[in-house]
Amino acid sequence: EEAADPEVPAVSRKMASISSPLRAIVRLRRRYFLQRKSRLHLELPWEKPVEVVHTRMLQRQLSRSRTGLYGPSMSFFDQRSFESSQYFTFDTSAEHHSMKKYRRKKSQRKSRMVLYPDKTKRYLPIEEKSKAKRCLFLLMAIMFFQILNAIENLDDNLQRYDLDGLEKTMHREVFGQKVAVDSIVELLKDYLATHVHNKPLVISLNGPTGVGKSHVGWLLAKHFRSVMNNDFVLQYFVMHHCPSGVAPLTCEIDLSKKISDMVTRAEIEEKTPLFILDEVELMSPVLLDTLSRFFEPNQTNEFLNAIYILISNIGGGEITKFVIQNESAELLHQHRGAEELLSIIQPVLSNVHPLWKSADIVPFVLLEKAHVLNCFLEQMRREGLYPDQKHIENLANQLSYYTTGDKQYSKMGCKQAKVSLL
Repeated sequence: EEAADPEVPAVSRKMASISSPLRAIVRLRRRYFLQRKSRLHLELPWEKPVEVVHTRMLQRQLSRSRTGLYGPSMSFFDQRSFESSQYFTFDTSAEHHSMKKYRRKKSQRKSRMVLYPDKTKRYLPIEEKSKAKRCLFLLMAIMFFQILNAIENLDDNLQRYDLDGLEKTMHREVFGQKVAVDSIVELLKDYLATHVHNKPLVISLNGPTGVGKSHVGWLLAKHFRSVMNNDFVLQYFVMHHCPSGVAPLTCEIDLSKKISDMVTRAEIEEKTPLFILDEVELMSPVLLDTLSRFFEPNQTNEFLNAIYILISNIGGGEITKFVIQNESAELLHQHRGAEELLSIIQPVLSNVHPLWKSADIVPFVLLEKAHVLNCFLEQMRREGLYPDQKHIENLANQLSYYTTGDKQYSKMGCKQAKVSLL
C-alpha cells in the first residue's frame, strides 16, 4: 500500500502505523476481560444439577472399564472408590478464586450481623431519654407562675392602698412642691408593692415653716385612714403627746408601747401601719434614741413592715439659702440641683442625730407668691367664703417676701396666709 500510494504524506503514514497496533491491543484486552469474566462465572461442583453429575459419573465408569483391559494395575478403581472420588478440573485457579471470594463475602456478611438474645428482634433497643429535660421544663414553669403571682400581688397591694388617688389629691392640694410630692409617691409605691421587706420605710420631710410639710402629713393620714382602719395610723405631735413638763422617760415608754401594739395588730391583718411624727426637732434625745431602734434592719418581721414620716424644720435655713442663691440659674428644676440640695441637708441632719442616716430625705423648697395666692383661694373654699380675687391680692401683698430677680418667695409660706385670712 505504501508503494501504491506515493502521494500520501509521511505524517499520515506514521499515524496509521501507530493506530493499527493500538487497535490490536484494545481487541486483545477486551477478549482477555471477557474470558476472565466467563471463568469467574463458572459453576461450582456442589451447585451443578443432579443429572449432570450422573452423566459424568457414567462417562468416568466407561473410561475406567476400558483402561482395565490394558493391565491389572488399573483394576483397583472399583465402583465404591469411584462413587467417593473427587472431581478434578484443570481450571483450578478460577474455582479457587471464586470459592475464596464467596467465603470472604460470607464472613463479611456474618461479621456485620448483630446478634441479640432474641433473634426475632432485628431492631436496635430503644434509647432511654434523660429526665433532666423534663425537670428543667418543670422548673421553668414553676418560676413563670411564681413571677406571675408576684406581679399579681404587686398590683393587688397597690390597688389596696390606692396610691394613684393619693397622688392626684396631693398634686391638687399641695402647691409649689411637685418634686417633693413625686418623690414621696414613688417611695410609697416601691415599698407597698410587697409585704416582705428588709427594713422599714423612713421618709423625712424637711424645709422652712409654712411650705406644706404638715399639710402633706395630714393628707397622708386622711388617705390611709380611708383605705385601712383608723387603728393603723398614728399622728404623733410632740407638743401635744409629750409636753415640756412630762419626763422624757415617760414619753419614751408611751411612744414605744403605741408603736409595738400597732405593729403587732397590723402584722396579724397583713397591713402596713403608718406613723406620722410631727415637730421632730422638739423631741428629746431619749425619744430620738427610741425611734432609731425601730428603724434598724435587724428586727422581727412585723417591725420591718412599717412606714414612718418625720416632719421637722431642721435644715430649713440651708434650703432657704440654697433656693435664693440658685434661683437665677434654674438649678432647682434640674436633677443635679436636687442632689446638691440633699448633699447640703444630710450632714446637718446627721449632726442632730444618727437616725437620719437611715431615712429618705425629701426637701421642701420656698413658695412663690403665686403659690400663696392659691393657698388663699383653697382656704376660702374650705371656709365657704366667696373667693374675691382683689381681696386675696391685697392680703398677699401684706406678707413678707424674699425678692430675687423677677420672683418673690414667701418668708412664712401658707401658714401666715391662713392667719391673715382669719
